[in-house]
Amino acid sequence: MANEKPILGILLGDSTGVGPELVAKVAISGFLTEQCRPIIIGDMRIFERGLKFAGGDVKHYAISDVSEADWEKGLPILDQKNQDPDELPIKQISLKAGAAVNDMLTLACEMCKEGKIEGFAFAPFNKSAMIEGGCKFESEHHLMAHIFGVTGPVSEINVLGHLMTVRTTSHIPIAKVSENLTTEKILRVTTLLNQTVANSGVAHPRLAVCALNPHCGENGRCGREELDVIAPAIEAAHKQGIDLQGPYSADILFIKAFNGDFDGVVTMYHDQGQIALKLKGFDQGITVAGGQPYPIVTCAHGTAYDITGTGKVMTSSFENAVKMTVKMAMHNRTK
Repeated sequence: MANEKPILGILLGDSTGVGPELVAKVAISGFLTEQCRPIIIGDMRIFERGLKFAGGDVKHYAISDVSEADWEKGLPILDQKNQDPDELPIKQISLKAGAAVNDMLTLACEMCKEGKIEGFAFAPFNKSAMIEGGCKFESEHHLMAHIFGVTGPVSEINVLGHLMTVRTTSHIPIAKVSENLTTEKILRVTTLLNQTVANSGVAHPRLAVCALNPHCGENGRCGREELDVIAPAIEAAHKQGIDLQGPYSADILFIKAFNGDFDGVVTMYHDQGQIALKLKGFDQGITVAGGQPYPIVTCAHGTAYDITGTGKVMTSSFENAVKMTVKMAMHNRTK
């Protein structure tokens, strides 16, 4: 088993967005079977609509359980039979599509727990559709944590190339960032990032933390968060054996990080890291589900309703997501 390609779930994502044609494209090219033993999870009719949009075809067949999969025959589709394409027009938020996403995500998590798959990559979801479709959690990350029984922190880990980033605060106004920064929060996301970098196969993660204020606060003359909140978090991380350096001004930290000085960066707020990653490689980024017990990765872009159905969606980000899922699954075998 150690040398075999991992068995991974490949979720079609929201059926009214680019997800199905995105999965179809990487299936047609042969990329999926080159990387892993894929189990496509969703409705076969939606996958076949994706093939039509992608302008190609690939040999595929329906299964009702992973035990029926035979990749010599083609791509196995764990057919959910729960989405009629005629009832799901593309390019718009749909309650039915959101409900189907909730179902496929729940199924994939349960399959991980049962040992049927080693992790999964998912095409883009729409959070509003998921909530309209009955999801009782604010995001897929919290839904997965509930299914897995995770009690510790979970978060999106944004990745570009070798570099992973995590943010201490996320979807809050800039005016409230400072009051929401605590040493405990910074330490918590640092620990999560360190674990995720290690799970990708890096033996000794090298992490750095961003300052909040210009020029790192100029020793208190331009803000005290670096002295009062961030520095104690760095000291606490060192006591846990985490290699965390900084704080560094964000305008220079990412130059050092992209040059290979660090494996991961802790940022203080949403755009502090996102601007750097998207400027450097908008079409390449991925998101790892940090804190979950199995490798779960997606592309960094959304459902892209504006280009759905045109076959124009680029596959590079999703390909990187699949590669990372494979990498983490193979590393898990060594543990």
